[in-house]
Amino acid sequence: MPQPSIPPLPLSQPSPPASTAGPAAPGVQVRCAGCRMILTVGPGVTEFVCPTCQLPQMLPPELMARARINNPPPNQPSVPAHGIDPTKIQLPCANCKAILNVPYGLARFSCPQCGVDLAVDLNKMKQLFPPPQPRPPLPPEEVNEVAIEVEREEDEGGPVGETFTDYFPPKLSIGPPHPDPVVETSSLSAVQPPEPTYDLRIKDDLESSKALSCLQIETLVYASQRHLQHLPSGARAGFFIGDGAGVGKGRTIAGLIWENWYHARRKAIWISVGSDLKFDARRDLDDVGAACIEVHALNKLPYSKLDSKSVGIIQGVVFLTYSSLIASSEKGRSRLQQLVQWSGSGFDGLVIFDECHKAKNLVPEAGSQPTRTGEAVLEIQARLPEARVIYCSATGASEPRNMGYMVRLGLWGAGTCFPDFQNFLVALEKGGVGALELVAMDMKARGMYVCRTLSYKGAEFDVIEAPLEAEMEAMYKKAAELWAELRVELLSASAFHSNKPNPSQLWRMYWSSHQRFFRHMCMSAKVPAAVRLAKQALKEDKCVVIGLQSTGEARTEEAVTKYGLELDDFVSGPRELLLKFVEENYPLPEKPEPLQGDESVKELQRKRHSATPGVSLNGRVRKVAKWKPASDGESDEESDTDSGPESTESDDEFQICEICSSEEERKKLLQCSCCGKLVHPTCLVPPITDLIPEKWSCYSCKEKTDEYMEARRAYIEELLKRYEHALQRKSKILDIIRSLDLPNNPLDDIIDQLGGPDKVAEMTGRRGMLVRASSGKGVTYQARNTKEVTMEMVNMHEKQLFMDGKKFVAIISEAGSAGVSLQADRRAVNQKRRVHLTLELPWSADRAIQQFGRTHRSNQASAPEYRLLFTNLGGERRFASIVAKRLESLGALTQGDRRAGPSLSAYNYDSSFGKKALMVMYRGIMEQDNLPVVPPGCSSEKTETIQDFISKAKAALISVGIVRDTVLGNGKDNGKFSGRIVDSDMHDIGRFLNRLLGLPPDIQNRLFELFISILDVLIQNARIEGNLDSGIVDMKANFIELQGNPETVHVDQMSGASTVLYTFTLDRGITWESASTMLDEKKEDGLGSTSDGFYESKREWLGRRHFVLAFESSASGMFKIVRPAVGESVREMSLAELKNKYRRISLLEKARRGWEDEYEVSSKQCMHGPNCKLGKFCTVGRRIQEVNVLGGLILPVWGTIEKALSKQARLSHRRLRVVRLETTADNQRIVGLLVPNAAVETVLQDLTCVQDIED
Repeated sequence: MPQPSIPPLPLSQPSPPASTAGPAAPGVQVRCAGCRMILTVGPGVTEFVCPTCQLPQMLPPELMARARINNPPPNQPSVPAHGIDPTKIQLPCANCKAILNVPYGLARFSCPQCGVDLAVDLNKMKQLFPPPQPRPPLPPEEVNEVAIEVEREEDEGGPVGETFTDYFPPKLSIGPPHPDPVVETSSLSAVQPPEPTYDLRIKDDLESSKALSCLQIETLVYASQRHLQHLPSGARAGFFIGDGAGVGKGRTIAGLIWENWYHARRKAIWISVGSDLKFDARRDLDDVGAACIEVHALNKLPYSKLDSKSVGIIQGVVFLTYSSLIASSEKGRSRLQQLVQWSGSGFDGLVIFDECHKAKNLVPEAGSQPTRTGEAVLEIQARLPEARVIYCSATGASEPRNMGYMVRLGLWGAGTCFPDFQNFLVALEKGGVGALELVAMDMKARGMYVCRTLSYKGAEFDVIEAPLEAEMEAMYKKAAELWAELRVELLSASAFHSNKPNPSQLWRMYWSSHQRFFRHMCMSAKVPAAVRLAKQALKEDKCVVIGLQSTGEARTEEAVTKYGLELDDFVSGPRELLLKFVEENYPLPEKPEPLQGDESVKELQRKRHSATPGVSLNGRVRKVAKWKPASDGESDEESDTDSGPESTESDDEFQICEICSSEEERKKLLQCSCCGKLVHPTCLVPPITDLIPEKWSCYSCKEKTDEYMEARRAYIEELLKRYEHALQRKSKILDIIRSLDLPNNPLDDIIDQLGGPDKVAEMTGRRGMLVRASSGKGVTYQARNTKEVTMEMVNMHEKQLFMDGKKFVAIISEAGSAGVSLQADRRAVNQKRRVHLTLELPWSADRAIQQFGRTHRSNQASAPEYRLLFTNLGGERRFASIVAKRLESLGALTQGDRRAGPSLSAYNYDSSFGKKALMVMYRGIMEQDNLPVVPPGCSSEKTETIQDFISKAKAALISVGIVRDTVLGNGKDNGKFSGRIVDSDMHDIGRFLNRLLGLPPDIQNRLFELFISILDVLIQNARIEGNLDSGIVDMKANFIELQGNPETVHVDQMSGASTVLYTFTLDRGITWESASTMLDEKKEDGLGSTSDGFYESKREWLGRRHFVLAFESSASGMFKIVRPAVGESVREMSLAELKNKYRRISLLEKARRGWEDEYEVSSKQCMHGPNCKLGKFCTVGRRIQEVNVLGGLILPVWGTIEKALSKQARLSHRRLRVVRLETTADNQRIVGLLVPNAAVETVLQDLTCVQDIED
């Protein structure tokens, strides 16, 4: 237990001695705690030593206050009392008056000096120690608004530099150059692969035949080198070929098979997307000189052992599709098991996953199941741990989730900082786009990945908006109204007939049909623009490739089955879809079956009989068990047991007449087939003397049956009326649909408008098509193939006609696009420039890349022109947003730079900001919160316009089922709808954009514009607050220099790749001379505005004003800002904001002095001044700054860096930021993680600990 103590006196500063009392002695008189003499303590002295007994002591608290009043201390700095423990409370002893250090909470104790027992009196303590007076508030800290503005601009980073750089193998010089220019993203180009150590066996053959280019040979070397390594788990390491379309992945794979053949690894498994690609595999092997290696198509082989005598495949390449990999026979034999058995134990040959993106969704999003393909790809890798795995795809993984099957890359699991794939996934998703970009760079640095693509120089990407024509707009509006009315009709009908069909199934079908219907409508709306662009291209002596996804074959075949092979016009896909939905899903009551004549009686008898099981249908008496009631003392079990033996006795003795109760003439008794009564024929009135029918009913039952039948008929007639009424309503809806003017199937329509099948090459998966009759009236259904061309080869035949210049328009769908080359090949007759029209965007970025790659490949005479068509319907961007999201992350993952894909990011709404914007919009429309922007077509001054829009928007959301449980208000809310939006819908971008399609164009576009406006506001706020994930940020400066030699802070044991800390010096400033020149050039070019010039801030900070140069940018009303310390700002400023914060300087001399002064000061300190909280570590507005970048290998030390950054004081410093710098002198490009200066020491210490543990 703690005890009070006497405060010791320090030896260095002895307390003054007290004097004995004398007359007129100044100060305070006190009795000594030791010798009890009265002492006089001098003014201002609180601690003293008794001159008689030499006891150190203090004045008691009550005398301290008096001493301060009577004897104010001299004007000198206060010195804390010696010996006082600030963690304890000081109290005087009641006996000896010694000042004691008493721990808080100690109520009873003994004085260590005199030994008296003491107790703490809380009331006296409050009197002795009055509450301290509150300290006056500190003056508010002056906020430097310009410094805040500059800090936000620095967080945004510099402008995006060039995306691609020309690619040449950096460490190999074997083989001829690639036939076409090949590029690599500038992010990936900043990373060097490891040193090549593998010696190719086929190198001499390749150099003499020139079958492979230097790029392809480089892949062979690194893949073979990687296959010599094993992961910590014991499995052989794999390699990822991420080359784009046209670089020649097929021939590279053939080269790898040939190299392994030389090492006596004579078995290989090649898995791809289509069985037709087997012919391409054969061609590629022949091209590299491996004609002796056989290719066996697995789908043509039985399920028995491949190396058996009957099949006889001992070596070679087994080629199969992903569909075959998951296939099994009727007897349960699987292809996967067959392959594992053929490979044998210890198999160390090649397993190639060509187009490996087909194995995605192994780790699906919540609520869905992993695909069988993904599981099979994982299983075959697990069962063949020594196999040399190659992942090969131009698209790789459209998002990190889809990398789950790439277990042989060793990015997670044993020996990494991610225990499993889920941890890896969480880290990447948390790190944002920048983290994804690092994955690709990391894989290249460790020698497991190559990714080159054909240069897009000359290729043009253009997003063309095809506005709806007046006729189409009217058609669309009517269709939207019909769907809304159909929904109300179905709600009414399903409430009345709730179980035919199942309501949840009905609405699932309704919304899926709704989506497909309006998707057809959107595509049809683009047909006129597509035809116009195609005809224009043909006039310019170009040829056209049109890409779409859905062919409408199912609707066409249904119509042909229903109406015959000859039709009046092309089938309308939307109409047939809507007709089919209503025909199959309209809720109808069950059709009653009318009962007639004897059948009705028989039915009634059967029902009656079911209630009396002792009577058979033919009126005979069945034997029944006698029933004996149980006594009160018997249990149920005893009753059952007791009745058992009696159940076998005859029941003839119980047959008595119900009328006369006589047992006589038992054999003549009649039994009613309805009620089961037994009567004598002679006892009946009138008696029965004639022949008795087999199924006889007593008189009372017969009367009841007739009454029942009459009521039954009336009931059935009522049911029939209801059924016929519902049928009439259904027929009426079907008639309305048939009368509706809806567009034709786009595919047939385009082919017809561009000259028919004779002029257009079709490469789709459909079997037949509608062709306009030669007379011009009507259309006929005919098969796509002819006697000379089989259905299997029809697409290849059509492709050849296009490449030979016999047809100049090609239409491709997803089914016909895999593996097809339609580029302006120098070896083909048709070398006209391709104009690739994307009429319908694919559902995923994987498919989009595949489709774009059909017309952009190696050895082409000219690069294609891409035209992506969208309508002006806001809802159609549903499809664009999905693909844009995939393209953004796809480019980041597989090419190291999110800007690598075509620029569709303007249409990417399915993001965290999009979800937040949707919630804000919904809350505003439901009047739960205020809208942050004025809705389109409204005025902030006229509130009634906003209220009118909200009413219309709410009604629109009700009509498409987003607002549920709606009630029409009364009283003061008369005419207003109330309802709710369920939580799951509040953030569902897909559902919003999907349902938006079903609204009339006017309200659809207004709702979409409101959503976009809110999204823009949220993104702008995030940018201002520094929370916007912008991927790789370019750090720009006038001078960038690398300081000293980079410091290696971590080395990967497996690959030898290292993590390196680079330190750069950046000078971002703009001299007065440079600024003046910039302004003069603007004026000379005639591009200047009257507001261009030098400005100074209206406010002063730390006695200084900030200076800027402002000149009008290309965007009207916006001004570019140039600062002395940090150069040109990324963010532009409006004229109103500029004039609000700054005032223009008319005297150039004043501007020069201010500019040069700020330029000079900013080289030594940040904009917060000399007393900045972060001191030398702050870089805001500092002209010359030190930048630390962690480059090279990042993933192995990811967790360490994340932990170190999380401790930083400034929020923007805690974020993982990927930056790119290029030195001024030697143009050395470095990409890596920015480490804030304040965090460098922490990061280095943590990395040293990690390295020590691993060692």
